[in-house]
Amino acid sequence: MGFVIDTPEVASVAVHGSEDRFPVRRIFCVGRNYAAHAREMGHDPDREVPFYFTKPSDAVVDNGVDVPYPSITENFHYEAELVAAIGKTCTNVSVENALDHVYGYAVGNDLTRRDLQGDSKKKGRPWDTGKAFDHSAPCAEIHLTADVPDVESARIWLTVNDEIKQDSNVNMLIWSVAEVIANLSTLFTLEPGDLIYTGTPEGVGPVVKGDVIKIGIDGLTELETKIV
Repeated sequence: MGFVIDTPEVASVAVHGSEDRFPVRRIFCVGRNYAAHAREMGHDPDREVPFYFTKPSDAVVDNGVDVPYPSITENFHYEAELVAAIGKTCTNVSVENALDHVYGYAVGNDLTRRDLQGDSKKKGRPWDTGKAFDHSAPCAEIHLTADVPDVESARIWLTVNDEIKQDSNVNMLIWSVAEVIANLSTLFTLEPGDLIYTGTPEGVGPVVKGDVIKIGIDGLTELETKIV
């Protein structure tokens, strides 16, 4: 049996210290998982359980690859995030065992058409046009969990043209990585190849063509993206 069209290329992310790559199955993103960011977006972080949105797997963009300024927006935002890559199937996993299912961690950018997202919010519609567009998930190479034992107490920062815009710590997550995985695994069976973008700190803002975004998390490879 064959396919009636050419088989799409498998989306993937680089792996630190290896020529092999991590195939991307799905991308889950956690909304408003840093208290200060929730407040800057006009929400009360103490009253919400985790909620999620998704991006297509082929929204992934490699480190150093230019990202075109997307269509139908005049308010294109960056969001620095810690990315957890799932390496083992898990469903209804406990918080205590959740991190056993993580293959590794990476630095990610949840690029957002903020005006389209805001319009969707007002109308009670899905966020896909604001979040799930082409090239919206830049991701640096994945580091194995054993190589970054302190990632959940690491500094996370973002610059635009070398000017600091976001500067926080992963320990400021409202819901820890383990808690996110445990909760998400009650809603979906997480499989190897799934990526989880775990939320962004305060300081999100717009970029324009020509801007260079750099994101760092202690112990992980920095992510650099130019908007063209």
